[in-house]
Amino acid sequence: MKTGTFSDLETLMEKDPKPVIIHLYTDWCSVCKMEKYNLNKDKEAVDLINEKFYLVNFEAEKTKEKIQFQGRDFKYLQNGNSGIHELALALSRNKDQPVYPLWIVLDKDQKLVYYHEGMLKPETMKQKLMEISAL
Repeated sequence: MKTGTFSDLETLMEKDPKPVIIHLYTDWCSVCKMEKYNLNKDKEAVDLINEKFYLVNFEAEKTKEKIQFQGRDFKYLQNGNSGIHELALALSRNKDQPVYPLWIVLDKDQKLVYYHEGMLKPETMKQKLMEISAL
């Protein structure tokens, strides 16, 4: 699956506007690992994402660089030995502790069209992404 970064996104959107999938996860999340494995096995879902969307995989607790997104700067918030990225909190509806995995889909105008906390099965994802790509 082709993935990009938030810094790539602005340039890509200027050249070829497409809906954006933001996948928030953490290294310690076992559900995230199972979900990624199942999704990568589904060729139809992978092809759909690669053709019609930009995908940003975002490790919410290990990404430490400053990120500019939708005209704002977000930074890593250190908390003892760990921390969380400010952007993960901004994207999550649960402001105290985001639920992982978290899937956010924005249309080509950067408006929220889909939000899903927790495990997302490839079949459900394909159905939602086909609806979104038809918009």
